[in-house]
Amino acid sequence: MTTIFVDADACPVKAEAERVAIRMGVPMVLVCNGGLRMPTHPLVRLQIVPEGPDVADIWIADHCGPGDVVVTGDLPLADRCIKAGAAVLTHAGEVLDARNIGPRLATRDLMADLRAADPFRQGGGAAFGKADRARFLQALDRLVTAARRAG
Repeated sequence: MTTIFVDADACPVKAEAERVAIRMGVPMVLVCNGGLRMPTHPLVRLQIVPEGPDVADIWIADHCGPGDVVVTGDLPLADRCIKAGAAVLTHAGEVLDARNIGPRLATRDLMADLRAADPFRQGGGAAFGKADRARFLQALDRLVTAARRAG
């Protein structure tokens, strides 16, 4: 059975993911260190993990597998989930898979090196907006539909 796992600590699309899960009748697990409201719908579960580096990521990677969908902006977590057989979607609606995760990780590492070499380098991307939410909703709908058909 397909499950949607959400790396929820800094996720801007939790409500959108919950709407898709409920509409499609798919269980969803919000994984975080705490601070989120308890979901009221029986399909949506809150999994609170201890605080610490990558604890939520480890939990998600250990529990996801083929047929599941993981929502995260964390590229190392995305890589582990892809290797576990799950489909991965970023908050902005980009599907990450075995073909594009390597270059994305390499770019992430390069940018980290550039920032470390130049502390005055300004980073950050564009603000998260309505178009990003719409793209996320469409992509999540497609991934869940494909996962349910395959399962």
